[in-house]
Formats: sequence, structure tokens, C-alpha cells
Amino acid sequence: MHPDLKTVIDLQHVDLRIAELTAQIETLPAQIRILEDHLKDYLQAHEDRKLRLAANQKERRELEGEIQLIQGKISKHKGQLYEVKTNDQYKAMLKEIEGEEGNIRKIEDKILEKMVEAEEIQKMVTQAMASLEGEKARVAAETKRLNSMREADVKERDGLMAQRKELVKALSADVLETYERVRRGRRGVAVAEVRDGFCTACNVRLRPQIYNDIRMNETVLTCESCSRIMYCVEAPLEVNEQIPKVEDENDRESIRE
Repeated sequence: MHPDLKTVIDLQHVDLRIAELTAQIETLPAQIRILEDHLKDYLQAHEDRKLRLAANQKERRELEGEIQLIQGKISKHKGQLYEVKTNDQYKAMLKEIEGEEGNIRKIEDKILEKMVEAEEIQKMVTQAMASLEGEKARVAAETKRLNSMREADVKERDGLMAQRKELVKALSADVLETYERVRRGRRGVAVAEVRDGFCTACNVRLRPQIYNDIRMNETVLTCESCSRIMYCVEAPLEVNEQIPKVEDENDRESIRE
């Protein structure tokens, strides 16, 4: 195989791996932020539930305080029953006492609702407390794993970058220029294997003589369709097996058929 051809194939493998590692290195911080945000949301939800529970308890105490005030009024009104002078005053006082007792029942219903709500919130708080440390440990372990992966990727990429420099030095200037130009225009893929007479990158059939030359791997050739540098891993042709050169256009068409 032509030295430049072998080198450019190796360079392509290195560049593809560098691109893969770079993409992974760039996405890992985002994955770590997602984990951290998830834990923050978990903690915030836990704190919100605790605040709701505290607010519920405060509202219940205020409602219980209202009941005490009303009970004080009722006691006062009952004491005044013995001081009224007429039946109408007596009935009015009883009606007022009845109204205050009705207010107490309404407040007691609110307290009952708050108690039911508090039980539900307390259950969620208890469950969250039970799993909180486990969630923290899970996020910490996953973050550590992702950071370790990133460090390993950076180390591998640094090694490949050093290897790339050596490969670039070994390439002839014209082949390197072709490789870099095609790589920029073809999404990082500048080298393509030829199989059964087709360029595997663009799936275009090669002219017989070009295919014949590529199978020998003795020179650096590019695809006439996609401009990628081509190589072949098929067994090289023996002299008597080589596809004849096509001199006439009609002959070329018949060979293609």
C-alpha cells in the first residue's frame, strides 16, 4: 500500500475518534447540570412541602384561637342571660349564642380539613426524608462517574492529538491539503473504502480503470463524485486479472453494463 494512503487512513480513524470524544466531552457537563438541577428540584420540592406543613399548622392554631375567642363570647352571653329583663331580650341572646356556636362548627370543619391536608403533606415529607440521602448519594455517584469519564476522554483525546501531529508530519503536502479540504466539506469524512466497484461514501460506481487502480492501493486517488480519498481492502488484482483499460466510449459503456 502507498505510504500516504496508509497514513491518511490512519489519520481519518484518529480524526473520527477525536470528533467523537470531543462531542462526548462537550455533552458531559450538560448531563452533570441536569443531575444537579434534578437534585435541586427534589430539595426545593421537599422544602416547599415542609413550608406548606408549617403554614398548615399555623392556620390551625389561628383557627383554634378563633374558637377560643368565640367560646369566650358564648360564655359571656350565657352569663348575661340571667340579666335580661324581657323574653325578647332572652330570645335574642339565645339566637346570638346559637349563631356563635354555628361559627364554631364551621371553624371546626376547616380545622378538620387542615388536619387531613396536614396528614397528606406529612406523609410526603416523611417519604422524601427517607429517600433524600439515597437521592443525594445517587446524584453524587453519577456525577463522579461522568467526571471520571470526561477526564478519561480528555486524556485519550490529548493522546490522539499528539498522534495526529505525527501522522500529519508523515503525509506529503498535497495529500494533506486534499484530505483537509475534503474533510471540511464532507462532515469530517475525507476517506472512503471502495467495495465491489462502488465508493461506500457516496454509493457511486467507479469507472473500471479507476477501480482497477484503486484495488492496487499503489497511488492516492479521489472519488470523481464526492472527492473523498479512496482505498480498497479487497485482495489486489493479479496482472492477468486486471480490468482492461477502456479506450473507446462504447467499450466503456459495455463494461459498465
